[in-house]
Amino acid sequence: MVKAGFLDKINSDIIIRNYEIPEPKDDEVTVKQSYSGVCFRDILTKNGFQPRVNLPVIPGHEIEGIIVKAGKNVSNFKINDRVSSLIYVPCGKCEYCLSGNENLCPYKKNFGESINGGYSQYVNVNENSLVKVPDNVSHEAAAIAACVTGMLYHAIYTAGKITKDDYVLITGAGGGVGVHAIQMVKALGGHPIAATSSKWKEEELYKLGAEYIVDSTLDYNKEIKKISNGVNIALETVGIYTFNKSLRSLKPGGRMVVIGNLKPDPVELPLGLIILKGNSIKGSISSTKNDLKEALKLNSENKIKAIIGEKIDLNDINNAYNHMLNKKIFGRVLIKYN
Repeated sequence: MVKAGFLDKINSDIIIRNYEIPEPKDDEVTVKQSYSGVCFRDILTKNGFQPRVNLPVIPGHEIEGIIVKAGKNVSNFKINDRVSSLIYVPCGKCEYCLSGNENLCPYKKNFGESINGGYSQYVNVNENSLVKVPDNVSHEAAAIAACVTGMLYHAIYTAGKITKDDYVLITGAGGGVGVHAIQMVKALGGHPIAATSSKWKEEELYKLGAEYIVDSTLDYNKEIKKISNGVNIALETVGIYTFNKSLRSLKPGGRMVVIGNLKPDPVELPLGLIILKGNSIKGSISSTKNDLKEALKLNSENKIKAIIGEKIDLNDINNAYNHMLNKKIFGRVLIKYN
């Protein structure tokens, strides 16, 4: 019997209660976590912005740890392996899964929404979701490898098609995603331009590799045009509040990659601007197992590091949500189990 957090109904607090972890299915393993990540998506799920949430559910999709049990059909992992999990279980059979694009699988099951997730020290995970973690990668980095660094690798490298010396705008740069995006852009040879509304975070953003910082509450596209005559890539992590300014920050032929949407409202698209500048807008969702492996490799090579703002007890999860909403945290939030 362990403690687990439950979302029993939409727009309610997470409730902590006893939970009997079931035996893993034949194709699952039981992972004992050191840490589980807390994502803004968890808050959106709590507030009713995610479809297909099977209530009650254990939230959380940032999962890592050591395998302590394995189902009889598990073939690629064994007890005591260190693993990091995708934020979903892919079907493994559709055209997307078979082509290595399992993040687009229409049949995937999302941890913390359609199936129980990481707000419990022990969690059952299908082996199709797992990759092995290099020995020199910290548990903290492994916990955020799929949803943060793996997701960013996919957005910047695969969807954004970054090349050496590209200028990359990162909105929400002081948030838990943005602080890792700065490092990722730098590691891939680009020039990070950080947009943030949090003045108190600027010094740390420079330390992480930001080459320029702009105020996201102003028309920063005008300042960016002075810095680099526009950016090659705009990594949009915020949504409606910064979308238009980010679009106007692009060079001709530049591309916007949208990975975040803090307020799920529609944005206006200036079609003439997009056409005349030959710009493109692409959504990027989650990460694949290859992205996850590449992100862990960057961690193991010390090219990026996990930036953790708070390590909390599971009982403090609702307070952590409030801290995240009020922008009081620099980096990510982790639930600590050990």
